[in-house]
Amino acid sequence: MADFADAVVYYVVFLFSTTLHEAAHAWAAARGGDLTAYHGGQVSLNPVPHIRREPIGMVLLPLLTVFITGWPFGYASAPYNIDWARRHPTRAAWMALAGPAANLLLVIIAGLLLRAGAAAGIVLAPQTVRFGEIAETMAGGLWPGALHFVGVLFSLNLLLGAFNLLPFPPLDGSGALPLLLSPSATRRYQDFIWGTPFLGFLGIFVAWQLFDTLFHPIFFTALGFLYPGVSYQ
Repeated sequence: MADFADAVVYYVVFLFSTTLHEAAHAWAAARGGDLTAYHGGQVSLNPVPHIRREPIGMVLLPLLTVFITGWPFGYASAPYNIDWARRHPTRAAWMALAGPAANLLLVIIAGLLLRAGAAAGIVLAPQTVRFGEIAETMAGGLWPGALHFVGVLFSLNLLLGAFNLLPFPPLDGSGALPLLLSPSATRRYQDFIWGTPFLGFLGIFVAWQLFDTLFHPIFFTALGFLYPGVSYQ
């Protein structure tokens, strides 16, 4: 029963976090002049329009993986107009960054909640940490479950934000690269990534191979801000 409850927590956090991520993309695109996702109903924290677009990535696959492995694996997307992105590459780049920014905002909110709990004497820095299990408490009642939820919110959104910032297509970090490129280099880059269909699969494969090594220091550095003076490895 505990494993089932844990899987439900991870899936609920995944669904909410992914919905916010895609809604942020859609909102930023609309602010930049592309109403494609807006007309699809995706400027919304209602998960239904996002699920309708990617039912396998937001429901079937994450539910299957969370109950088999304990971790939700899935995907989602917000549509945008490629012609708009060609005309306004800087706006498209900020649209790409909006999704990870939403995840990092949730990390900050979860971190502030844990810091507030520590100041109130409710949250204790644990002896050891692992992904999703980053807080302890001596309080009873609903506090252990609530802190576990916040710990999963912190950990999973840190992962989602960091992973999507990797500069490999189709991840958001790749979409943000025009902020660092000249206009002519941006045009060549866009032609390359949009004209090479298999590139997305290759990008995900490379990112997945590198991410475990990259995420370890990110995770423990974030915990250092969460619990100043406490060292974890």
